[in-house]
Amino acid sequence: MVPAPIRERTQDSGFAVQNPRRARSQVCRVLLGISAILFLGAPAFAVNCTTQASLSKTDRDQLLAAADPIANAIAEQDSAYLQSSLLPTVSGDWESIRAVAQAAIPLFKGGFLYWGDAYLLDATDLKAPTDTEFFCTNADSSATMTINLRSLPAGRYALLIGDYENAPLAGQIALILGADTTAGGKWKLGGLFVREGALDSHDGVYYWRHARELSQQKSTEWSAWFSYDFARWLLLPVDFLSSPHLEKLNKEQSLLGPNPADAMPLTIAGSGPDAGKTWRITGLHIDTTLHSADLALTYEGSGITDMGAVRAEAVGVMSALLKLHPELRTNFHGLWAYAEKDGQRTYAIELAMHDIP
Repeated sequence: MVPAPIRERTQDSGFAVQNPRRARSQVCRVLLGISAILFLGAPAFAVNCTTQASLSKTDRDQLLAAADPIANAIAEQDSAYLQSSLLPTVSGDWESIRAVAQAAIPLFKGGFLYWGDAYLLDATDLKAPTDTEFFCTNADSSATMTINLRSLPAGRYALLIGDYENAPLAGQIALILGADTTAGGKWKLGGLFVREGALDSHDGVYYWRHARELSQQKSTEWSAWFSYDFARWLLLPVDFLSSPHLEKLNKEQSLLGPNPADAMPLTIAGSGPDAGKTWRITGLHIDTTLHSADLALTYEGSGITDMGAVRAEAVGVMSALLKLHPELRTNFHGLWAYAEKDGQRTYAIELAMHDIP
C-alpha cells in the first residue's frame, strides 16, 4: 500500500472532500499521550498554523517521510515499527495506540491511502503546557479551520489527514506528529485517529442532505437530529478540528429544537406481551460499533439474570421506543440496547430495525 502525496482537494457541500462517497470524519483515538485533546482553550502565547498550500518543500517532504511509513505500518500491522515511531512522551500509551491501529484494519481494507490535508502547528513559544487554539487560514483567506489542543507542551506539531480510496468503509486516518527534540527534530507519532468515512454505503454529505429533508417534516425531528450527528461524524476526522461549515451544520441542527438527549430520562410503556411494563431510557445516541448507522439506547435494567429474559426485556424496550418514534425505524439501520443496573452495564444487544417487533 503506497500512500499518494499530499495535494489539494475539491469542494463538496462546503467540506474538503475527494468525492461525494468519501467524506471527513473518531472510532478510536489516542491523543498526544501528554493529555486529552478537546474543544478547549485559547492560546496564552503566540502560536501559528501553516496550511498545506503554504508548506515549504522541505517541511512537506519531511512530514510525508514520517507519515507514509507510519501509515504503512498500520496497514501491515507492523507493531515493531509503529512502536519505534512514537514520541517519547506517548511511549507509555503504546497499548492504546496499538488498539487503535488494530481497529483500523476493516476501515482501510480494500483501499489505498490519499493524503489530503496537512497543518503545521508551531507552538515553540509556549512557556508551559497550555490549552492552545490554532487558526489555519487557507491560501486565499476564504476559510479558516480551527484546531484546539488541550495542555499542549511547547514544540512543533503537524496534523495530517488522509482517506483510503475505494475502501468500502471509506476509512479515514489522522496523525498528529511531533518534532522530537531528543532526536534532532525528527517527526514522530504523537496521536493516531481512525474512523469510517461511510456507513451503509452513504457518506457524510448524504446524511447532511437527508437531515435537511427530514427537518422539513414535523414528525421526524429526532431522525433529523441523529442524521446531523452522523453527518458530523463522517465529515470530520477528529473532534478538535472545526470550520465555518461545521458551524453551519451545527446551526442547522440547533434550529430543529431540543436535543433528544434533553428528553432523557424517558419513561416508555410496553405493549402486547409487555403490556403493563414500563422502562426508563436514560440515553439515546448514534452508534457505529458495527460500522452501520445504528442508534443506541441505554435503559435501567430490572436486574433479572436469566439471559433469555434479559434479551426479551431488551427487545421489549427497543420495540416500545420505536412505537413511540416510528420514524427511527425507517431512517437508520439498527438499534442497540444497553442495560444498566446500579451504574454497571449488564447487557447489550443489537438488532436491525426490521428484526424488532
